[in-house]
Amino acid sequence: MVSKYNNACLYEQCDSAACKAQVIVEEHERLSPHLLFEIIRRDGEDELNRTTRSLIFSALAAGITISFSFYFKAILTMYLNGAPWADMVTSFGYATGFLVVILGRMQLFTENTITTMIPFFHDTSFSKFFQVMKLWGVVFFFNLIGTAIAAFFLSNSYFVTTDVATSLHQIAMHVMAMEPAVNMIRGIPAGILIAAIVWMMPMSQGFSFFMILCFTYFISLGGFSHVVVGSCEAAYEVIHGNASLFDYFFRFLLPTGFGNVLGGTFVFTLLVRAQVTAYYKKESKEYQEKVIGH
Repeated sequence: MVSKYNNACLYEQCDSAACKAQVIVEEHERLSPHLLFEIIRRDGEDELNRTTRSLIFSALAAGITISFSFYFKAILTMYLNGAPWADMVTSFGYATGFLVVILGRMQLFTENTITTMIPFFHDTSFSKFFQVMKLWGVVFFFNLIGTAIAAFFLSNSYFVTTDVATSLHQIAMHVMAMEPAVNMIRGIPAGILIAAIVWMMPMSQGFSFFMILCFTYFISLGGFSHVVVGSCEAAYEVIHGNASLFDYFFRFLLPTGFGNVLGGTFVFTLLVRAQVTAYYKKESKEYQEKVIGH
C-alpha cells in the first residue's frame, strides 16, 4: 500500500479528478489478508536474519522495559486499592510496558509466535525451523533475564516505597496462586491478542498506540496470563521467598508460555495461514480458468 507521504505527492501530481480519486482510494484501501501475510513474512525474515548479538540486546531491553507494566500497575493499585472499579484503571498501567516495547521494535517473545512462524509456514524446511527455534530460544531466555533484573531492582527498598512493595506483592501473589492448568488456559487468549496486534499493525498506521493500548488493557482486565510480564511478577515473589523456583518454572513459566504459544501460533497464525492459503488457491483456480478460456 502506498504510504501517506507518497500518496500526498502523487495527489499533487495528478491532473484529472479520476487520478486524484484513485490516489484517495489507495490511501484508504484495506490491506487484503494475503498482503498482510506478505508484509509480516518479510518482517519475520528480517528478524530471522538478525545477528545473535542484536537479538540478545533487544530481548534484554524488552524484558527490562516490559516490567514497567508490573510496576505501573502496582502504583495505580496502591492509590486505588479497595475500589470496586480499580482494575478498570490499573489495567492502563499494565499496558505501558507493552507500548514501549512494541512501538520501540524490541524483541518480545510473544510477538515472535506469529512474526517468525509465518516465514516458516511459507518455507517449511528444516533450516527455517532451526532459525525460528534459535530466535525463540535467544529471545525468550534474554526476556527472562531482563525481567529477573527488573525484579531485583523492584525489590530494592531504596527504589520502591513500602506501599508500592505491598502492591507489587499483591499483584505477583495473584499470579503465583493460580494452578498450572489455569495459567496455561489463561495464556491462550493473551497469545491470541498479542498475535492480533502484530497482524493489525500494518493497517493501524497512526492508530497503533491506541490499538496496543486497547488490546493489552484487556489482557490485564480479563485476567489473562502473559509469560514475559508474569515472569517479572513470579521472579519478584521468588526473590522475596514467597515462592520457590519450582513454582516459578512449573506453576507459572512453562504452562503460561505454552498457552501463549498455543494461542499465538496454533490458533491465530494457523487460522490466518488457512485463510491466505484459501485465497491463493482461489486465485490460482481463476487464473487457470482464464488461461483455458483463451
